Amino acid sequence: MSASLSSIDTPALLLEPGRMDANIARMRTHLAALGVQMRPHVKTSKSIDATRRLFDNGTGSITVSTLREARYFFEHGLTDILYGVAIAPNRFAQAAELIRAGARLKLVLDSAETAALLADYARTHAQSFDVLLEIDCDGHRSGLPPTSPLIVEIARTLRAGGIDVQGVMTHAGNSYDSRSTDDILRYARQERDAVVVAAQGLRDAGFAAPIVSVGSTPTALFADDLTGVTEVRAGVFVFFDLVMAGLGVCRQTDIAVSVLTSVIGHQPEKGWTIVDAGWMALSRDRGTAAQAVDQGYGVVCDVDGKPLDDLIVIGANQEHGIVARRDHATQHAHGPHLPVGTPLRILPNHACATSAQHAGYHVLDGQRVTDYWPRISGW
Repeated sequence: MSASLSSIDTPALLLEPGRMDANIARMRTHLAALGVQMRPHVKTSKSIDATRRLFDNGTGSITVSTLREARYFFEHGLTDILYGVAIAPNRFAQAAELIRAGARLKLVLDSAETAALLADYARTHAQSFDVLLEIDCDGHRSGLPPTSPLIVEIARTLRAGGIDVQGVMTHAGNSYDSRSTDDILRYARQERDAVVVAAQGLRDAGFAAPIVSVGSTPTALFADDLTGVTEVRAGVFVFFDLVMAGLGVCRQTDIAVSVLTSVIGHQPEKGWTIVDAGWMALSRDRGTAAQAVDQGYGVVCDVDGKPLDDLIVIGANQEHGIVARRDHATQHAHGPHLPVGTPLRILPNHACATSAQHAGYHVLDGQRVTDYWPRISGW
């Protein structure tokens, strides 16, 4: 297919594959130098077309955030899959079905209660599972403290059900709150140390724990020593976004996705331009609000992707976006007059959240759309 941007209904999700490929090459080169495997988190794109670009031969080890993703990618030939969310008991049967179909599915848990339930399910159904224990490296969200005696207790509970723990995993979520690259590097070392300590505790208790898995885009790209780690899971690096740019992990010119929108009206006395991309197209994510520069709901660019006169989306209703100058709230500054029908592009705060608002990617070559890559949704 080949079509001009002007022929696309707005709002629409755009993807620049050249930027995406450069982002992937950067991550692959960095991790190869550190001697670790890349197990990318494909929740960012949820697209087989984008995911195939991550690997030389179009296939490799991946991380997913839903079992629907796991099935989708398995059906497209990717079989080594880590389901990176703590497994809920109502998902045991779905996971078992995928394993019986041939998927090398790995589950995650961090609860003695979940472990007992999974072990009972495994015994009752004569079903084996591969399990990683989630380790808390920074108090951000989930996981077991690296030296918790529960780690070995849970591993023993699972073994009693015929399940040998395959290793440990963690996610340095607090790296997203970093104020400097030194902060990111500190979180990267903390992330590494937590899982290495936890894995050694398992080995000392008689468990092989061959997998030691870490993952976040900031720590993956700034890590300088991953001794003891076997794989890295990161996801948003494929597209990057304004949060990553605010952290200094990338430049705005590295961001590979944007939302095409059209001007639909004005409020001249307020200095507002109204566009047809609200939070249903951009998401409600305000991840830059706590950073040094608040980007509102996204940075406004011209149709070529060049930022315009310090314009951001300052407000978002369901189908309406409000565009104004960044300093509008304090100075009532007026931006340029953008006639009704003017096409604009919005860079996202969070590429995963914004992409999730759309059914697929309009793939660009300059201002020509050369392909359309569908994406999946749901759980």
